[in-house]
Amino acid sequence: MNPNCKAQRGFTILEMLIAMGIFLIICAAMFELLNLSQKKYSSETQLTAVYQDARLAMDQIVRDVNVSGYPPAGLYSPVPTSSPWRYASGPVAWSPNYPLTPCLIGTAGGGTCATPGDYDLIVETRLSTDTHVSWIWYHLDQTTNTLYRAVVRKTFGDPLSTVQSSGEMVPFLSNVMNNPGPGSTQLAQITANYPSMFPGGQPQPIFQYTCDTPNGPLPCTSPLAGASNSPQNIRDVDITLIVMTPQLDLQTQSLKLVELNGRGHRLNPSN
Repeated sequence: MNPNCKAQRGFTILEMLIAMGIFLIICAAMFELLNLSQKKYSSETQLTAVYQDARLAMDQIVRDVNVSGYPPAGLYSPVPTSSPWRYASGPVAWSPNYPLTPCLIGTAGGGTCATPGDYDLIVETRLSTDTHVSWIWYHLDQTTNTLYRAVVRKTFGDPLSTVQSSGEMVPFLSNVMNNPGPGSTQLAQITANYPSMFPGGQPQPIFQYTCDTPNGPLPCTSPLAGASNSPQNIRDVDITLIVMTPQLDLQTQSLKLVELNGRGHRLNPSN
């Protein structure tokens, strides 16, 4: 035996088991942190995407309202009554009775408009790429929670029935939760998590209107705007978009929503 060789002692099984146990605990903690990080990233990515989509939709609606009512009939002498598609009768088109007596906006005071309404708006304007006045229709489908947009050339017919039958309606913004629809259980779930978005647990309008009156701009309701409560007098449109992410939050399994508010202001003072 070589006298220079010393006895060597390895790890015992118990020591190996303890070391492996500590290593597995550290790995489990690391993987859990990684899993939480991935869930957080996925949720934040969804929320950011929804916000960006809603922001783009809001910008488009505001732009359409800003250029509403152009060109007015006052630009023509004489007024081309035989070709009404050459001028805008007002900032928005109304139904029924268009283009005769304007209907009354809102449910307060006996509103009679099918459009404009809380979830339905037809902007009347001439787009820069056309010589023909168009109707731009925004409509919330409460069955699918989708906001639709259609662009249809102005005709002699009723605006609402014309845009409805045009086949030009395309999905504009998905998961719009301002009014999930009758019988939906989602409204109760949403209001429980976001009570400030739905005061009193009630659906929230997408469109709210301000009318020009002899006493200045006032909300378009018969008690406030009085005889000026008509689509022809709309000056501002306040827009509220409440949009939900396609999936639940992966960490909390709760609904995630964003709310955006904007205002379209009719820039054309003569119509």
